[in-house]
Amino acid sequence: MSRTGDDALEERLITLEIRLAHFERMAEDMSDVLTDQARTIDVLTAQLRRLRERMEEMRLEGAGSPEDDKPPPHY
Repeated sequence: MSRTGDDALEERLITLEIRLAHFERMAEDMSDVLTDQARTIDVLTAQLRRLRERMEEMRLEGAGSPEDDKPPPHY
């Protein structure tokens, strides 16, 4: 191969290596984002579970007699 051909091949190889490095960095960044999102989802899921439990506790604590649901006498 001529020197010009070698130069063109080397330039293509360098370009591909640069692109590969860019895509590897992008993949690492996306992995970091997914990890952060998974943590956030775990926190929100735990908070939602606690809220549901608390609402159920409040519902059971507030369960009164059917008399409590009647309107006051002045209605």
